[in-house]
Amino acid sequence: MIPLPDRLAMKLIVAIGCALLLALLIHDRNHWKAKTAHYAELLAAERGAHSATVAGYRAAAAQARAADAANAARVKADQAAINERTADDYQDRIAAARAAAGSLRRITASASHPGAGRATPVPGLPVAAPGVAESANENGLSQPERLIATEQAIQLDELIQWVRAQGQVDVSGR
Repeated sequence: MIPLPDRLAMKLIVAIGCALLLALLIHDRNHWKAKTAHYAELLAAERGAHSATVAGYRAAAAQARAADAANAARVKADQAAINERTADDYQDRIAAARAAAGSLRRITASASHPGAGRATPVPGLPVAAPGVAESANENGLSQPERLIATEQAIQLDELIQWVRAQGQVDVSGR
């Protein structure tokens, strides 16, 4: 057996060792608490940055959708204006061509029947044969055929102008 003073010294050494171990554990605990608090701050900052980034991307996507919708509406309005202008121009040109053809028909009819509408024909002047005006038609086309060809030429010309105008519409929105 160990004598009493040695036992007391041993207890004292164990107590000091335990106290040092306890102080070391408390120091480690405080160290880890501080580190954990630091990591918690970093994590909170990272989450905040992530949330801000997500919000920024969502706002940018919403802004891009709004810009796309505005651009689509502008393009649609431009195209509708071109369509309306082309249709109006086409109708005006067709009406003018038909009016010119009607006028030409009346002139031709009065030229082929010079005495029509008069009470007495002029003596000594021969009446022109009705087929003379029709045989002198351009390119071998009759007046109705020329009107159809003119209408088709106007239609093609308006279509070409429509395609060019539609091609000039800026769809990129820049």
